[in-house]
Amino acid sequence: MERELKKDFVFHRDFSKTYPIITHGEGIYLFDEDGKRYIDACSGAVAANLGHGVVEIAEAMAFQAKKAAFVHSMRFETDVLFQLAEKIAQLAPHSMNKVYFTSGGSEANESAIKLARQFHRDAGRPEKHIVIGRWQSYHGNTFGSLSAGGDIKRRQVYTPNLLNFSHVHSPNCKRCPYQREKEDCNTKQNWSCVRDFESVVLELGPDHISAFIAEPIVGSQLGAVSPPEAYFKEIRKICDKYNILLIADEVMTGFGRTGKDFGIQHFGITPDIMTFGKGVSAGYAPLAGMIVHDRIVEGLIQNGNGKFVHGYTYSGHPVSVAAGLSVLKIYEREAIVTKVQEAGEYLKQQLLELKKRCPIIFDVRGEGLLMGIELAVDGDKGTPFPAKIQASERINHIAMELGAVFYPGSGSLNGHLGDHLLITPPLTVSRVQIDEIMGVLERSLQIFIEELKEVPPYETTK
Repeated sequence: MERELKKDFVFHRDFSKTYPIITHGEGIYLFDEDGKRYIDACSGAVAANLGHGVVEIAEAMAFQAKKAAFVHSMRFETDVLFQLAEKIAQLAPHSMNKVYFTSGGSEANESAIKLARQFHRDAGRPEKHIVIGRWQSYHGNTFGSLSAGGDIKRRQVYTPNLLNFSHVHSPNCKRCPYQREKEDCNTKQNWSCVRDFESVVLELGPDHISAFIAEPIVGSQLGAVSPPEAYFKEIRKICDKYNILLIADEVMTGFGRTGKDFGIQHFGITPDIMTFGKGVSAGYAPLAGMIVHDRIVEGLIQNGNGKFVHGYTYSGHPVSVAAGLSVLKIYEREAIVTKVQEAGEYLKQQLLELKKRCPIIFDVRGEGLLMGIELAVDGDKGTPFPAKIQASERINHIAMELGAVFYPGSGSLNGHLGDHLLITPPLTVSRVQIDEIMGVLERSLQIFIEELKEVPPYETTK
């Protein structure tokens, strides 16, 4: 059923599109008003970790709404707030024991940036205010989080409004921005991406750097790219050396998505602040936040009278928190992390087999059920598609016509070139369902390849 945009009252994300109207969901599937079924092969925006239609979560939210739907955190707190904070802290690295709640990942990263600033100011270091982020990263759409992020296309429109933060390259060994080989870096224990970070710190002046923010595994902007194994240990050393806070953005990687409770646990370090979102409520309610190291909290108490000069109306919203508490109970009861490890290994094997058959897959990467494929004109050489082709978007459009939705991304090489797809189904996905996902993905790629044969030759360097 088509809708005329001029006859509705919604400010759509893209007024050139007509969106399917979803009426309900069951497990990994969504159904629209025409009865068409879609496999949610990306968990919405890598958020619907337990799939759709989980009555237990809905009932927990309704129960809390009947008790107390809203209290303002400046004046009151609720039991569910304490219960969820404790469960999250138990999953986090040692000495990270205080949890601050927000409504979404952008707010969580904005909160972390502000907390880092206040921590240094209260300690007598008022000049420390610059955040160093990474190119081809994403931390949110508020001005602070967008300033710290490195998504060039999202930044371009708002460049005059952005904060004067700095950026270094994200480590991407398959597409090393320093033109180095991974084995050479490892053998010589000399990672250009690490040295570049320290060089930027010294150029700007360590006394001016507040924090460094990074995704443990880069999600939407690089398509599930992991850093070299030693990367975060080296970054942690540099942050300690110059008194810079390390913020791990776990909005996409947290709560079992990568086969561990948090993505940073793959790399054996403890951040100063961890932000989270998406999977904490499995998409059932707007919920996110940050987990803060004890030393930061102690500094706040000793130097800032215990008050964080910050807050949101919906911080710790009781109904959202009740959803999160229900979700975490299911993760624990159903041993979701173990299931992700098993399903993720199977998915990776199937993607690697698909790469052998598909000439436009350049790379397969990721951890757990955060998997990505990079697309290229020639899978062996990795020549990127021209940006005007919009390869990832086109393939996802084909997939939706076939009844599945993936998470397309572009600009992974330099902010403009480079296409990838994230394959991130709900953490409850079965092997049979993975096979179903793979069938639609392969068919979508085949149709796209056939379409390319019908278009005029194009320049692959533009």
